[in-house]
Amino acid sequence: MCGISGLWSNFGTKDEHKISIKKMNDALNHRGPDNSGIWNDSEEKFFLGHTRLSILDLSLFGAQPMISHNERYVISFNGEIYNHLELKREQEKINSGIRWRGHSDTEILLEMISQNGLEKALQKCNGMFSLALWDRKEKSLKLARDRIGEKPLYYGFCGKGLEKTFVFGSELSSFKALKYFENGINARGLSQLINYGSISAPNSIFEDIFQLIPGTILTLNSPIKKELSNLKTWWSLNSVVENSFSNQIHSENEAILILEEVLKQSIKRQSIADVPLGTFLSGGIDSSLITSLLQSEAKRKVKTFTIGFEDENFNEAPYAKEVAKYLGTEHSEIYLTSKDVQNLIPNLNSIYSEPFADPSQIPTHLLCREVRNSGLKIALSGDGGDELFGGYNRYFLGENIWKAMDLIPFKIRRLIGDLGLNLSSKSLDKISPLLGVNQFGIKFHKLAKRLKYIKNEEEFYYSLISQWEDQSYIFCDDFKDPYLHQRPESITCELPKYISSNLTYKMMFYDTLNYLPNDILTKVDRAAMASSLETRAPFLDHNVISTAWRLRKDLKINSSFKKINGKVILKKLLQKYIPQELFIRPKVGFGIPLDDWLRGPLKSWAGDLLAEDNIKKSGYFKSELITKLWEEHLSLKSNNCSKLWPIIMWQSWLEKN
Repeated sequence: MCGISGLWSNFGTKDEHKISIKKMNDALNHRGPDNSGIWNDSEEKFFLGHTRLSILDLSLFGAQPMISHNERYVISFNGEIYNHLELKREQEKINSGIRWRGHSDTEILLEMISQNGLEKALQKCNGMFSLALWDRKEKSLKLARDRIGEKPLYYGFCGKGLEKTFVFGSELSSFKALKYFENGINARGLSQLINYGSISAPNSIFEDIFQLIPGTILTLNSPIKKELSNLKTWWSLNSVVENSFSNQIHSENEAILILEEVLKQSIKRQSIADVPLGTFLSGGIDSSLITSLLQSEAKRKVKTFTIGFEDENFNEAPYAKEVAKYLGTEHSEIYLTSKDVQNLIPNLNSIYSEPFADPSQIPTHLLCREVRNSGLKIALSGDGGDELFGGYNRYFLGENIWKAMDLIPFKIRRLIGDLGLNLSSKSLDKISPLLGVNQFGIKFHKLAKRLKYIKNEEEFYYSLISQWEDQSYIFCDDFKDPYLHQRPESITCELPKYISSNLTYKMMFYDTLNYLPNDILTKVDRAAMASSLETRAPFLDHNVISTAWRLRKDLKINSSFKKINGKVILKKLLQKYIPQELFIRPKVGFGIPLDDWLRGPLKSWAGDLLAEDNIKKSGYFKSELITKLWEEHLSLKSNNCSKLWPIIMWQSWLEKN
């Protein structure tokens, strides 16, 4: 895995820009510590940078930026093309006289671009990536990102007046290295952070800086004109869903066979590397299945890693250990303590480079760090299994809950909500084992709050993914922004006709476009790359994605009141490899006891950031309301952790930046 950086300017000298691109590269060294390179066009103030984590072709023949054989294109590429060997053979049939410099996937991709153009080349690729492609003939730049958004790419303008520089890079840290980067805070990005815990593409925390939307290509023909609307979609989940529903898989046996084969092929492709790899193993459905399929084909013991917690409510390590023992993997456990968290907290801002507030960022990074310290450069994960196969509680509970709610007049719903909030959260937690829902008390209180204000199923889904009914009241009066109430672009897009009237499918579709890339994949990419570890997600192979959408609903989700569960087909497949008693249990999620830690070992640190003077100094929030949230949390009156953590991470980021 690697880091991309670049700039295209209309002012300054080339010597000045060489210093700038060097600083941008240095800021991304953690993403590619093995090598780095810089290239510039002799006729333009265009500079391209690259930092390399060597995975395929460890020689200098795989170094970047790389020039195509016909010398027209120059590329800086971050990612992996898993089917590069197939594509290489295809190119050799077209041009039998081709002489390869090395055996990197980047060189093969460049040749495909030279033959077919960027869009057609990407459509043939199976992989995860972001890239910058400079056309020396046309003097134009193309930026592209993979289908789902596994690899990041930021871009935009900085500078003052007519002195503009177009910049792009894998992380915002590369932009902040520039002396003329003075972009202000993007209100919409901050709003999304506070409400969702992450910032959704195309936004970033800075004004005039954007995230490239997954599955798109941006073309720029000038560093002066803001041609940022020149976006083209090269892959669409909407099209995948439409095509899949016209080719549904109805038989359970057929579904198991097809899914098993497509997952095996994905894992086989993603296991190709010139360095050792292992897997993350939580003991849950997704990671256990990926590990089982990998071990079934491996010639030696697969290295597996899990992270454990002192708090039994969050600790899945014993389950992972049993799965590893049954499969015969070489297993390692890393136990996380509150002291580990305290030591990591100061580094979170440098790891994520923009504010990010999914609490599982902490164990994710510590796990990645330990895997890298063990000598591995690659780890396979189970990311994507929940969104594609119905793993979240909202998928198999949400539709029934909404249908029941919709039968009750709104005024009565509000009354029920008030009554529900008067019930003790801890008392409700005692029936969690009976319902098979972890932390039932907290979730019941969230539902009770929603009963008081949601009026339709769109608002119902929105309430499930957001922290606030109306977040605008916590912002200062002079923080006026029309976007405070707007939802992420990905959940306001046009829906495929086959799912427009099905709430469960709509939630899965929206989550794949928004929550998966902007939260889950952002979390894993930054957490892993901070330790120079590459992570790969077999579930996100586009063939697996299309197969998942071909499955009829009950092969993924059983939402009957008699037997409520998700990932039905994954469980059926996993039973072929390990006994079901090793993995059938309530979903825990990769969480930490953050609410208790904020009252304990993290109390002083968080309290300082939330102090009235610091909140007033930042100038964005009403200090009295933040103080009230904090005091309620400390006194156990309310569990305000999910609302406070984004504010804490924002204050921490702002203090450092």
